[in-house]
Amino acid sequence: MIVYEVDLEIDADVAVEYRAWLGAHIDEILALPGFAGASLATRLDPAPAQGRVSLVVAYRLADEAALARYLAEHAPRLREEGVARFGGRFAAARRVLRVENQAPQIRSA
Repeated sequence: MIVYEVDLEIDADVAVEYRAWLGAHIDEILALPGFAGASLATRLDPAPAQGRVSLVVAYRLADEAALARYLAEHAPRLREEGVARFGGRFAAARRVLRVENQAPQIRSA
């Protein structure tokens, strides 16, 4: 499994609008072949800069081929949509992780 993380820093004054757009954006990506799920988190540490909100989207993909297809066929258009709508009001950094091992879920008694 591959994890494709997108670390976002958004101007606080557009954060509500950005989150609404981001929900639909995530749904659109999850409809693409090879995507198995996603999580959205607010990054707490390190704290964002003053006047900014930090979010992290972690997409789970079947394999590296699915990620390569996404990056070649869909990412440029999808990224441009965010830039067209929010311009310089946000920044995104990305990283790719290969899951080597998953521990079983711990259940409380």
